[in-house]
Amino acid sequence: MKTKIKELDVDFIGGQDSMTKEEEQVISEFIKGWKLLTAKKMFEKLKHHNRKR
Repeated sequence: MKTKIKELDVDFIGGQDSMTKEEEQVISEFIKGWKLLTAKKMFEKLKHHNRKR
């Protein structure tokens, strides 16, 4: 099995300017949505797992 690993040599990702309030809000909403989606998937997985018993 082959694994491709690329090591990045960076000090920062993105621009050098601070994020705007809009950018912070968009990122915050994305993270909240991701957490909700993950929690929903885990709940469905547990729900199906408990049915089999």
